[in-house]
Parts: sequence; structure tokens; C-alpha cells
Amino acid sequence: MVTRKQIERDGGAVLLPEKSRVKPPPMFKVLLLNDDFTPMDFVVVVLEKFFGLSREQATMVMLNVHRDGKGVCGTYPRDVAATKVEQVEAFSRRHQHPLACVMEEN
Repeated sequence: MVTRKQIERDGGAVLLPEKSRVKPPPMFKVLLLNDDFTPMDFVVVVLEKFFGLSREQATMVMLNVHRDGKGVCGTYPRDVAATKVEQVEAFSRRHQHPLACVMEEN
């Protein structure tokens, strides 16, 4: 929102815009969590389908999930991140896998 400030100039009033700084919205990381039941191939499919990763990128993230217990799928504004989490979890349940997807502030 731009506010205006009145100043005096040459006996008349002039309105000048005040500069306001708007912070960008907070970003959220979307993470997949490791489990002992979801096949690695299924995780790669999820990463390709919902996060637009190439096969190579998806495989690297899947290996991070496998080795480190979690892997970052992407960073998004809050609404987009929440939607991705819901989509991944619904897709996983439909395919009878317990794959967990969460988001955390960046």
C-alpha cells in the first residue's frame, strides 16, 4: 500500500508517494520422509510427477531420503507447499504406500 505525504512547495501543497517495503512471503521446503515400506521406484515417480524433476534429479533426491531419512523436493510459498504435501500423501495412500510428505519453513 502506498501512502502519501503532504509537503509545502511554492506556497501550495504537493503529494508525494512514500516508499514502503513489502517483504516477500515466507518460503517452505517440501520434504519426503524415509520409511521401510515404500519402494524406491515409487518415490522416484512421485518426485517426477508432483515436483517436475528429471529421472536423474528424482533419483538423487530419493537417495537422500533413503540415506539421510529425508530429502528436499522443492521450496514454495505456503499455499503451494501445502497443496504439494496433500497431493503426495493422497497419491501415496491410493497406491497403499505410507510415504510421508511434510513442509517446514525455509
